[in-house]
Order: sequence, then C-alpha cells, then structure tokens
Amino acid sequence: MITIRKATIDDIDLIMQFIKDLAEFEKLSDAVVFDKDTISKNLFGEIRYAHCLIADYDNEAAGFVIYFFNFSTFEGKPGLYIEDLFVKESHRGKGIGFKLFKECTKIATEKSCGRMEWNVLEWNPAREFYEKLGAKGLNDWILHRLNADNFGSITG
Repeated sequence: MITIRKATIDDIDLIMQFIKDLAEFEKLSDAVVFDKDTISKNLFGEIRYAHCLIADYDNEAAGFVIYFFNFSTFEGKPGLYIEDLFVKESHRGKGIGFKLFKECTKIATEKSCGRMEWNVLEWNPAREFYEKLGAKGLNDWILHRLNADNFGSITG
C-alpha cells in the first residue's frame, strides 16, 4: 500500500539520501553541496522555502517530492514548482511516482495555482510519463542560472 505524508524534521537524513540518490541517477552527484544544517533550516525552519512529501510503500520509504510556490504575473496566480521527484529504483513501476505527482496536483488545486512546472533532463524516461499526463515541454524557454558565487559581482 502507498501512503503519502508530509515530511518532518525527523526525516532529514532520509531526505538527504533521496537527494543524493536522485543526483546519482541524474549523473550530477558532484553538484550536491548541501549540509544537514542548511537543508534542515530551509525545509523545516522558521521560514520554509520548500515543502517535502514522503511516499511510503508497505511502511518503507520509497520516494519523495520537494516543491515550492512561485508566481505567474501573466495569470496573477501562484504556481507549484516541483524541484525534485524521485522513487527508489526498487520501487519504480508501482504507481508511487504517480501518487506523489497526484498529491502535488491536489495541493496546487487547493492553493488555486494556475500551473505546475518542473524540469526534466532530456534523456530521462520520466518525460514519457509526464507527457501521458498531459504535460508539455516548453522548448521555447531557456533556463538561465546565476550562482551565488556571482552575486557579488553584481551587487557591488
């Protein structure tokens, strides 16, 4: 049986492992630089910048999703952005990813979000899953990133 629950601070080691497992799957392990205090503060501190749900399969942690809210000026509404959605390889094909995704759509509906967005690596087989749900790739938008290391050169 699949259950979805809100993560708590007691899940922090599990969340960190899921993030590391996701990074390994995406061949981005070198990009993982967080420490326990920073991620704990940002997920469970006074100001929560993101939210996390855990999927349990037969009482075993099987996957997670981390999401946050953004805002569309064109729609005048919030949006829900999925930062990470991951299911352990041993638990894939059991509907766990779909249940996590479905819970995100439920939250987006409750919060009157106008859209839900996420990034998927071009080679990731999950693209087919998302497209079957009605998601469309936005090929005309190019993601840009400015890392904190560069902030100083702009701010002075």
